[in-house]
Amino acid sequence: MTHISAENLSQPWPDDPRTDPPSVAGERELLTSYLDWHRQTFELKCSGVPAERLSDKCIPPSELSLHGLLRHLSGVERWWFRLQFAGEDLPLLYYSDDDPNQDFDSLDGDVNEAFAVWRAECDHSRRIVESAASLDATGTRFSTGEPISLRRILVSTIAEYARHNGHADLLRERIDGATGS
Repeated sequence: MTHISAENLSQPWPDDPRTDPPSVAGERELLTSYLDWHRQTFELKCSGVPAERLSDKCIPPSELSLHGLLRHLSGVERWWFRLQFAGEDLPLLYYSDDDPNQDFDSLDGDVNEAFAVWRAECDHSRRIVESAASLDATGTRFSTGEPISLRRILVSTIAEYARHNGHADLLRERIDGATGS
């Protein structure tokens, strides 16, 4: 997959680089393929946008921007896979009790750095899923202290990306008129 970097940030992809999920597959392969397809879709929505425009909040009164969504999705990856499922002791990304919306509100920093953080979190998530014994393996849901299965986490993460890919579609259209699936 092509990754966005300073060199190709303003170059639109000529072809759709996403890998379609298989039509027939086991549950783990199907769920992880759909999650990767949504990750690729989000990156595609950001491709070709000049770096300085990724922070545009162009759907008032919403505070959403592609940069903010990127930061938010990095936090989502860490929250579900590393913190709740794997039980890693890590700080939250772009969040604090004093500033719960910093993923969308505080858009300082380099966009390439934000993409690097997101890719690293996606890679951690993939490794965690690959090493899990089964989709029935559980972590601990912070809000209730109850077990939560990897299957449920994958479905929740797919839903999160699907929702935010819709937002990214609208943002991209407002930035430069580009639309697509």
